[in-house]
Amino acid sequence: MFYIIGLGLCDEQDVTVRGLNAIKNSSRVYLEAYTSILMVEKGRLESFYGREIILADRDVVETQSDEILHNADKEDVCLLVVGDPFGATTHTDIILRARALKIPTRVIHNASIINAVGASGLQLYNFGQTVSLVFFTETWKPDSFYDRVKENADLGLHTLVLLDIKVKEQSEENLARGRKIYEPPRYMSIPQAVSQLIEIESIRQTGTLAPESTLAIALSRVGGGDDNQRIVAGTLAELSQQPPEIYGQPLHSLVIVGKRLHHLEVEYAEDFAVNKEKWREVASKVYGCALD
Repeated sequence: MFYIIGLGLCDEQDVTVRGLNAIKNSSRVYLEAYTSILMVEKGRLESFYGREIILADRDVVETQSDEILHNADKEDVCLLVVGDPFGATTHTDIILRARALKIPTRVIHNASIINAVGASGLQLYNFGQTVSLVFFTETWKPDSFYDRVKENADLGLHTLVLLDIKVKEQSEENLARGRKIYEPPRYMSIPQAVSQLIEIESIRQTGTLAPESTLAIALSRVGGGDDNQRIVAGTLAELSQQPPEIYGQPLHSLVIVGKRLHHLEVEYAEDFAVNKEKWREVASKVYGCALD
């Protein structure tokens, strides 16, 4: 049996009982280590699970899946995934590869940012399409995400923006020369994300991401408890002006608030606002939310 097991959002204790049993009964345990990260080191997982863990980077998961799936039709093998297994298309692909090889598969779900974003106070059924925001370079500034955000905004829906991470990436020079030298890991921060959003708004100029009148909620380490989790709300302009340390450690995510904003959402998120009066003012005057 080939298992894909969601680990949840925080640490080794977030695994489900069903997932833990599958891990303990597996002959090989892989940890997918590039679409997201946990808040603990691999050693803590190994100690808690009682199993050696093999790190699987992008090359292994995407181009060497046969290595992971080897003998999975005869013994239990599992791939551990931060969050929920279906949070990335990579995991759908490896399941399809297993099925093509007639290997039985089983998915064990867990919490992910897709549902844990409700910690912001925004109601999950008011969310539209989720988008990803990648690191801009001097020569590459993809803006296709803007169209998805605008589609959501036109319907009054919130947009969850997943921020880029770079793990085991090669520089253009090392890639061209075939040198297996990797850059240090990078995780996009809220200030950088907001800066990129505002930059694209200045080009598109539809008002979808107008800095002074667009509400947003920044989240980091959701599910990590009071010591780790941070939630900060405000306009895009306000979020861009905050010191980086206010957002805490990565991973960071950002929600662009939609106009179909309920007064309970405003009141809940108000506790996280940089400026509560400004938060309520924009919600009322720009978003048309009826507040007492």
